[in-house]
Amino acid sequence: MTSMFNGAEPARAFDEFVVDALPASRDQRRWAPGDDPPPAIYLSHGAPPLFDDRAWMDELFAWARSMPKPRAIVMVSAHWEAAPLTVSAPAAATPLVYDFGGFARRYYEMTYPTPDAGELVSRLAGALPDGRPLYQHPTRGLDHGAWVPLKVMYPLGDVPVVQLSIPTHAPDQLLDLGRRLRPLRDEGVAVIGSGFMTHGLAFITREMLDGAVPAWSSDFDAWAADALARGDVDTLAAYRDQAPGLPYAHPTVDHFIPLFVTLGSADFPERPAETVIDGYMMGLSRRSFQVA
Repeated sequence: MTSMFNGAEPARAFDEFVVDALPASRDQRRWAPGDDPPPAIYLSHGAPPLFDDRAWMDELFAWARSMPKPRAIVMVSAHWEAAPLTVSAPAAATPLVYDFGGFARRYYEMTYPTPDAGELVSRLAGALPDGRPLYQHPTRGLDHGAWVPLKVMYPLGDVPVVQLSIPTHAPDQLLDLGRRLRPLRDEGVAVIGSGFMTHGLAFITREMLDGAVPAWSSDFDAWAADALARGDVDTLAAYRDQAPGLPYAHPTVDHFIPLFVTLGSADFPERPAETVIDGYMMGLSRRSFQVA
């Protein structure tokens, strides 16, 4: 099993992956008017160890290739909590945020220059309710909750991307934020919430590194999967009171709550949530899903 502790040749799997992925991405059809909106996505983003996991990269790339390449991407990542609501710097090739520690130097040298996203920021400002300002960070680029999975899904870096901060932990407000973003999907903009379905990093044991899945991770994952399958937004929103294993699965809730922006931006529960990636990494659930 690949983990952050197997670093003899960091990102070698990614180097092998892009040999075929780059030309395939270059040939991918782009979204055009008349196409269905890109699905709303929640993904477990993997952090730098993703670049050492060829099977996981293949899953993400196949997911990206299953739909037309979006015109632009709005990303809400677990790694940017800031109020009031703020958008990242839209300039082309804004430097990345390397917001992780203890990894091989290679990961800090990776880049992901994306095109100018100024037009997308203007559309975002127009999507917000009257009187609610959208602040713009002058220098902040994409953090690893955004650029790590996107570097695999769209390795050419040819899609404009901006991040929105998470301004609150309140599910109802995050659902409302997602609803404000929903019209952008009709224009070919993908809305992606990036977190991790279970994220108890502080509780990882040697047994988990060897493949064991603790009950607190599997129970939380099963609870979330059931609520998603039933279209039960109320149960998901009551996760603090109802989710099993919560203190261990999410000692902080930042990796779970991007899910509410995803659901708000989709026709959920009228349209079902479709799990695209499941399984575990170091005992943590990788469940990732889309909603039409």
